[in-house]
Amino acid sequence: HLVAAAAKYLAETRNFAGTVAVIFQPAEEGGGGGNEMVKDGMMERFDIEKVFGMHNMPGLPVGQFAIKPGPIMAATAEFTITVKGRGGHAAMPHGTIDPIVIASQLVGALQTIASRSTDPVEAVVVSVTKFHAGDAYNVIPESAEIAGTVRTLKKEVAKKSEERMRAICAGIATAFGATIEVDYDANYPVTFNHAQETVFASDVAADVAGDAHVHRTIQPVMGGEDFSYMLEARPGAFIFIGNGDSAGLHHPAYDFNDEVIPHGMSYWVKLAETALAA
Repeated sequence: HLVAAAAKYLAETRNFAGTVAVIFQPAEEGGGGGNEMVKDGMMERFDIEKVFGMHNMPGLPVGQFAIKPGPIMAATAEFTITVKGRGGHAAMPHGTIDPIVIASQLVGALQTIASRSTDPVEAVVVSVTKFHAGDAYNVIPESAEIAGTVRTLKKEVAKKSEERMRAICAGIATAFGATIEVDYDANYPVTFNHAQETVFASDVAADVAGDAHVHRTIQPVMGGEDFSYMLEARPGAFIFIGNGDSAGLHHPAYDFNDEVIPHGMSYWVKLAETALAA
């Protein structure tokens, strides 16, 4: 682990004046571990003044870094929509209120949140990632459920996206005579890099990799990251490190590239020794 390697080196060499807190964050994927650590008083307990994070990036060559000031990763929300209709025989659909047809309408209609309800220069991604309904070939079920995520970079866009989702569901429910329930959970906030700390992190990466290998103005990534809670609590910056030509994140073929470790370790050591120069 590159952070553990950096911590071991720093502990052995002590070429810095001050204290380095090494954070091993649990439950990043949906568990909100970063938020729990902040709420537990980690920043105060260890007198943390600034905080820096890192994530690997498939597609970015090994030995390169990518960063930007301001929003670098999106705020996320999860939704579950339950359509309740009236089931019946597949041969007699006129006697039913078909929740599968209604939910299918919703899948398409929800895409208008981005394409027709949001300023084209703003960022919003609505993804339906689950669709569950029915158990038999010849039965129209009583209900259907779809679920997914909404990702945004601004609070006002996030607010409007939820409002539009609820309005779309209400309108389609009325049109088809169904009942539609929306469970909407806004969770991770935007991962927001502070300006001064972003310049500092970029310069450290340039010292390690060379300025030509540091991309300082990348486009925001619409994935979510609960390091965002730490950046709300303290100034800091989040940087990407190249994983090379690998499968994408969350792909079943993804594999962390061990060749990244010395580059990441060097970054962390240089960052600590520069920020706390002896």
